[in-house]
Amino acid sequence: MKNNSTDYRSTLTGLLGIISVLAYAPAIQAGELPQLKTEVSIETFNLEVDNSDTPPENKLPKLTESFLINESIEPAVKIVNYEQWQLSQRHNQTSESIDEEKWPEPVEDSQIFWLLLVDQLEFRGNDGEDTFNWDALSWIGGDYQRLWIKTEGDVGLESGDGEAELQLLYGKLIAPYWDFQAGIKYDQVYSSDGGPGRASGVIGIQGLAPYLFEVDGSLFVSQDGDVSARFSAEYQLLLSQRLILQPEFETNIAIQKVEEFGVGSGLNDLELGLRLRYEISRKFAPYVGINWTRKFGDTAELAEEEGESTDNFSFVGGLRLLF
Repeated sequence: MKNNSTDYRSTLTGLLGIISVLAYAPAIQAGELPQLKTEVSIETFNLEVDNSDTPPENKLPKLTESFLINESIEPAVKIVNYEQWQLSQRHNQTSESIDEEKWPEPVEDSQIFWLLLVDQLEFRGNDGEDTFNWDALSWIGGDYQRLWIKTEGDVGLESGDGEAELQLLYGKLIAPYWDFQAGIKYDQVYSSDGGPGRASGVIGIQGLAPYLFEVDGSLFVSQDGDVSARFSAEYQLLLSQRLILQPEFETNIAIQKVEEFGVGSGLNDLELGLRLRYEISRKFAPYVGINWTRKFGDTAELAEEEGESTDNFSFVGGLRLLF
């Protein structure tokens, strides 16, 4: 019987210890609890239990009364890392108490970048006079806004006659991989006798279409109100990590006929190219290829009047440079 009483007292002692923790837990204010790795320790719980032979049923009211009036239970809560707790309390107050001068420096995520790509710098062996051709673009700016410069043209290696154009554009990102562009373009036809030039306004879009086709479309309005447009596309086919086949397509159309620039109304021309380059490095790549150009409609008639060919097939060789 004595063993049973001892077991009963042990069980009762454990239950009263748990009840005491639950009873005093609400007394710990939420604002006093630590916020940053604060350690809270309950040091002592002193519970006096009568070990006399008094029957258990007579002990329970006495112990319960002792517990309620807190005569023998002495809980203690100690905050170990007090300084860190104070810092946490200050941090949880209003943001007005934070000194802005002590804020960290902002992340430099608005850097200026630039690129210069000479896509074509080549010799063309044509059916008629051989020419030197170039096609390059450059931009400077950030991820959302850029200043673009584009240029292309050709010059005859015997006569020195040729034509060139220069575009200065403002570009803004309107969708992932797509830039809206607007600016001005200047065309110049030059020869030993001189040649005409004209300025045009430009609006267009340039970007990366599905399946990695690089697309560039532009609408031009000249200083005289002549309207024309151009569309081009190209693709980079990786045969290996260094050997790349690049097919290209370009076409021009015009609304009005402009004889001094050899432009007729309607579809002006169609150009197809295929170039195979070997990238010694990403910045330096020699290439060889073929190029075919065909003029149509009024543009073909104007070319025939000038003694020029309307259908030209050429072998090309040159360099692609990236800076």
